[in-house]
Amino acid sequence: MKDKKRQDKDFHPLADRMRPRRLNEYIGQGHLLGEDSLLRRAIEEDRLFSMIFWGPPGSGKTTLARVIAQETQSHFTSFSAVLSGVKEIRSVVEEALAQRQDHQQKTILFVDEIHRFNKVQQDAFLPHVESGLITLIGATTENPSFEIIAPLLSRSRVMVLKPFSEEELGEMIARAIADEERGLGGLHLQIEPQAVEVILWSADGDARTALNSLEAAASLVMDMEEGRRLITREIVEKALQKKALQYDKDGEEHYNLISAFHKSLRGSDPDAALYWLARMLAAGEDPLYIARRMVRFASEDVGNADPRALAVAMDAMQAFHFIGIPEGELALVQAAVYLATAPKSNTLYTAYAKVKETIRQTGTLPVPLHIRNAPTKLMKEIGYGKDYKYAHDYQDAYAEQEYLPETLIKRKASFYRPTERGYEKTIGERMNFWRQLREKDKKQGET
Repeated sequence: MKDKKRQDKDFHPLADRMRPRRLNEYIGQGHLLGEDSLLRRAIEEDRLFSMIFWGPPGSGKTTLARVIAQETQSHFTSFSAVLSGVKEIRSVVEEALAQRQDHQQKTILFVDEIHRFNKVQQDAFLPHVESGLITLIGATTENPSFEIIAPLLSRSRVMVLKPFSEEELGEMIARAIADEERGLGGLHLQIEPQAVEVILWSADGDARTALNSLEAAASLVMDMEEGRRLITREIVEKALQKKALQYDKDGEEHYNLISAFHKSLRGSDPDAALYWLARMLAAGEDPLYIARRMVRFASEDVGNADPRALAVAMDAMQAFHFIGIPEGELALVQAAVYLATAPKSNTLYTAYAKVKETIRQTGTLPVPLHIRNAPTKLMKEIGYGKDYKYAHDYQDAYAEQEYLPETLIKRKASFYRPTERGYEKTIGERMNFWRQLREKDKKQGET
């Protein structure tokens, strides 16, 4: 009979059992936790600040908050914004006061889905965050700029967590299979590389999903004789209750299919786009992955040739969220046909690439004085905003003045050049009109 400790462990999902307990166990988010990074130094030096973790599901937000509390020997308390309100906040504040007075211990308050708190609830944090009584760590999948009130946002640092890479998820899977204390090591499992690939594909950067899939697959072989507990690709597909894409040893076919779909859209072939879309859906591809690719395509390959394309792609993704499988698939079909038949332009993509390269070459050039904000008397006295021309005071709401840094003006920098296709033709005509007005104003200034 299993002992009580083993029984208690078995009640917790594998993803929960395998949470890192210390910083040296944490996998991924190297941009935040790398040597000499701001967050790592704050943890190691015990100089914490309130922060908002912004990242997709399964990117380690809750785990990282717990690790921080463990490393800094802080009192950790958490609640979900879905289930809690101002009353619970007051209770946490009282508990934090007691921890500081009785145990000289700091309190980290972790708030999951903090974007679900309304303004009044978020306001309740402010005085206690400002006084340092609590160190707030909020977690959200939504853009904090739109979901968190400005006073609370200004008192916190936003930390962006990225989806885990396939290499990082692979390391987590290997660790879970080998770990005898918290993982599946006691089962003496083996797993085929192709099975790992299917788990990684299904997880799409989500650590929780990857470990849940592994645990489900393990449950199908754990009653077999020791030495025969092999997790195959077929076992994983059975555990996931869907057939994965037809992978070869490198998982190449997954990328071949999405590449064929993308290129069919770009090539304005709706029949081919529909075919490859249906192939991916039939193979079990995540429909939201396809939707995300179409959103990207709408900006990269259609752009302002048809500004409506981005809205169509976003609407399709939202419609699928709302309806689900199978009815929601038709929204993806509608978006695919729209994108395939839309006029094409990659000028936004190329313009942005030029801008990034220019910034890399020229660094942080100063903002010209005449377009700087001047909220104080001192700023006005030293020339901020001087001689700025308010466009609406001029004919055609256009005033001849420069907006780029002087270095780029001398280089005659030009980034966005619209095509003659679709709505970009209208944009180009408008830009030419402004260009003519500018030349006219310059000639009048010279006479």
